[in-house]
Amino acid sequence: MKERLKVENGNEVKQTTQNIYPGVKAEEWGTFLHCKNQIFSDFNEIRREIESETDRTLGENKGISPEPIYLKIFSPKVLNLTLVDLPGITKVPVGDQPEDIETQVQEMILSFIGNPNSLILAVSPANSDLATSDALKLAREADPDGRRTLLVVSKLDLMDAGTDALEVLLGRVIPVRLGIIGVVNRSQHDINTQKSLEDSLKDEHAFLQRHYPSLASRAGSRYLAKTLSRLLMHHIRDCLPELKTRLTVLSAQYQAQLNGYGQPVEDYSATLLQIVTKFASDYCNTIDGTARYIQTSELCGGARMCYIFHETFGRTLQSIDPLGGLTELDILTAIRNATGPRPALFVPEVSFELLVKRQIKRLEEPSLRCVELVHEELQRIIQHCTSFSTQELLRFPKLHDSIVEVVTGLLRKRLPITNEMVHNLVAIELAYINTKHPDFTDAAQVSASVNINHSSAELVEAGMLQSCLKASQFMYLLLSDRVGVDKAPAGGFGSPSKAQAVNLLDTSVPASRKLSAREQRDCEVIQRLIKSYFLIVRKSIQDSVPKTVMHFLVNFVKEHLQSELVGQLYKQSLLQELLIESQDTAQQRTEVAQMLEALKKANNIISEIRETHLW
Repeated sequence: MKERLKVENGNEVKQTTQNIYPGVKAEEWGTFLHCKNQIFSDFNEIRREIESETDRTLGENKGISPEPIYLKIFSPKVLNLTLVDLPGITKVPVGDQPEDIETQVQEMILSFIGNPNSLILAVSPANSDLATSDALKLAREADPDGRRTLLVVSKLDLMDAGTDALEVLLGRVIPVRLGIIGVVNRSQHDINTQKSLEDSLKDEHAFLQRHYPSLASRAGSRYLAKTLSRLLMHHIRDCLPELKTRLTVLSAQYQAQLNGYGQPVEDYSATLLQIVTKFASDYCNTIDGTARYIQTSELCGGARMCYIFHETFGRTLQSIDPLGGLTELDILTAIRNATGPRPALFVPEVSFELLVKRQIKRLEEPSLRCVELVHEELQRIIQHCTSFSTQELLRFPKLHDSIVEVVTGLLRKRLPITNEMVHNLVAIELAYINTKHPDFTDAAQVSASVNINHSSAELVEAGMLQSCLKASQFMYLLLSDRVGVDKAPAGGFGSPSKAQAVNLLDTSVPASRKLSAREQRDCEVIQRLIKSYFLIVRKSIQDSVPKTVMHFLVNFVKEHLQSELVGQLYKQSLLQELLIESQDTAQQRTEVAQMLEALKKANNIISEIRETHLW
């Protein structure tokens, strides 16, 4: 597990205390990100909280996690630095650690030190061989040029008698570009006896004066802190252009996020009216195609309705065959049923009306489906507006749900009315078959055209038949002179014998048979008339249904949406209840405001850093 520590100087502490932590009287204290608004003034408590959080997250059996513990230290005795304490490399797994613990730890370390804006503090003990240092090995992988790596040699007081680390500290064993600094930390005995940091620093300085007098001014924890601050300043100066760009982008993002949270509600009436008006305006603009947030991945709003009207609905109507489902036998049956017991001299008009109404009825289902698709799109616009356009609605969950409920209820009320009007459009066409329509082909012209075609065919057929009859008669006369021919054959067309009674009702009607010329002509006349009239009605329905949907559903909702929302929601008894912020909104607003303020300060510091003298 690793801890992330942020330390600020005294001036920063006083200003931060007044703004963020009023009432804090301690000179030094710390806060944890997972313990919001809780201040730890005792550093022993901070140590115990780190151990407790580690146990809560990973258990008590040496587990690891890439998730850091964020600790912020406020003290006038330290420099402004952000330190990330990374774990040492484990070779052999213990406890609950996985078998690939070494690989996991290395990947975790590289994920942090791989950041080009970070400084790498490679810590290696003085009583071990630097050539086998894992810290230096990983640092060179992430920083091959050594521009970001500083070597810290610890445990100078634990070296064998008669040996020292002078050659190492002078860089004669392994040179490091940014330098090598030796430190003497507290031992485990010092920690157990609660030796203070002040005493530890004094003992460290005394040890360096005794054993490394020539390097005492360039070693120790205090010199390490100053060196880190200086290196960080130089590194920041080198990264200024990129850092400034990132700060500008982050500031814009957090400012937009803060604007989305809005300010705390003071005037409930004005706030409610403003939100309702904004939502109604965004809803109507989405339909009209003038919305501020326009999607580019798919059709939305009015554009999708246009696609439904002219592509989905239009193609569906065009795909309907005017004669679909009608066979010649159906048409012939309708003609016969319309004439009753008498043979028809002409094609009855009743059969035409019966059959054409049957075909017109097929236009009703796609028309109602068109209404349903537009209704679904109006429902989708609600989610679009609440998700993209009116971000302020996210602050008030109850108001959001109430607006969705009101608009959904309005659409639900208008849907059956629109369906009824579309149903009436088809019913109107079925109520009166206008055979005098200007675009309708006259029945007499169709009959004449069909008769001309059939007469020509019959004349050709009659001429061939007459030639065949003459040839047959000639052969018959030739044979009758040679052989006696009975004038009345026994098996001819005489009356049936009494022993062979015939029941005509038992004779089965063939399912399909060849139609006579007259029947074929009548069927073709009816087919042409049905097709001509159906195309007229289909054109009318294709034009009238979109207009009906727009008038009774879309335009009605646009005109009455705001008044419906105000009438349902603008009530004194509901104002405070509807404008209750979510539990996390206020806290998130505070955190975003603090982050935005920190980004502004960082931007000001970066702007002034070029004029600052770096030692």
